[in-house]
Amino acid sequence: MSLPQPDEKVQVSYVWIDGTGEALRYKTKTVNFEPSHPEELPQWSFDGSSTGQAQGQNSDRYLQPVAMFRDPFKLGKNKLVLCEVYDQDMQPAESNRRKSCMDAMIPVMHHEPWFGMEQEYTLLDVDGQPFGWPKRGFPGPQGPYYCGVGADRVFGRDIEEAHYRACLYAGIDISGTNAEVMPSQWEYQVGPSVGVDLGDHMWMARFLLDRVAEDFGAVVSLHPKPVSGDWNGAGAHINFSTKEMRGEGGLKFITEACEKLAARHKHHIGKYGKNNELRLTGLHETSSMDRFSFGVADRSASVRIPRAVQDAGKGYLEDRRPGSNCDPYAVIEALVRTCLLDEVD
Repeated sequence: MSLPQPDEKVQVSYVWIDGTGEALRYKTKTVNFEPSHPEELPQWSFDGSSTGQAQGQNSDRYLQPVAMFRDPFKLGKNKLVLCEVYDQDMQPAESNRRKSCMDAMIPVMHHEPWFGMEQEYTLLDVDGQPFGWPKRGFPGPQGPYYCGVGADRVFGRDIEEAHYRACLYAGIDISGTNAEVMPSQWEYQVGPSVGVDLGDHMWMARFLLDRVAEDFGAVVSLHPKPVSGDWNGAGAHINFSTKEMRGEGGLKFITEACEKLAARHKHHIGKYGKNNELRLTGLHETSSMDRFSFGVADRSASVRIPRAVQDAGKGYLEDRRPGSNCDPYAVIEALVRTCLLDEVD
């Protein structure tokens, strides 16, 4: 990697969401210029039959660059581009939820929707065991691990720190990170980002995390309940606000949004990730999947209104229902359609 790179050659890695709707793939091509916008880059095809996105007899699928970032691995002029996937008729693939999200976002941009996401994840060894856990037992019960310090409390900090730095270099809207309640579990936060940018930055941050962990021989799990028993699950809490919520008297608009969310609880649960029922049990700082609730400073509610928001009378709400493996595009689209477009079931 220390070999010189010709000035007129730039490596561009095309990143996309595969047919699972959760995993990422990428491949790299050479271009003879340094792109400044994703629109300058050509479409590229791939074998969709190998990613669960096509049949073998009609396998070509197309990558359309939509967001570009600096490459923290190859450095220099090299780029990472997030891509939407389209089929042979140039229709969005089933896993391409960005297109629908953008369609919902365009008519509400005058509300200036801001989003932030708190992405929890669990580091695993290649054998599937949580990183740093005893091979024939369990660590001590939860308590000392959240925001902990020390080799007996924190596992995988070098991976977390490398990921944080990679995100900053790439241009991701990463705003923080911390060790979580279950040992070997971490969280990073992306945002505030405007509109569909939240999805772009979160998906690329997930790609960077997988890529960093690969160098350390670790596996990243986004399963909402990676270890059964008396251990916290993993979520992706979403913070949401509009200019009306952030303005004077904004608490009124926040409360109205919560009432709209209550009416479409089942719809949102269907958009918030697979296997989330294993996490939303009413225990371990979660609400029950079967009912909607909201409250001030209540971490057992479906939606939490922070104490500081109530005190100021304006701010944002935190939807605590999304699971860690949710598609950010699907989550923010659902929020916009319910709270701003007033869609009903």
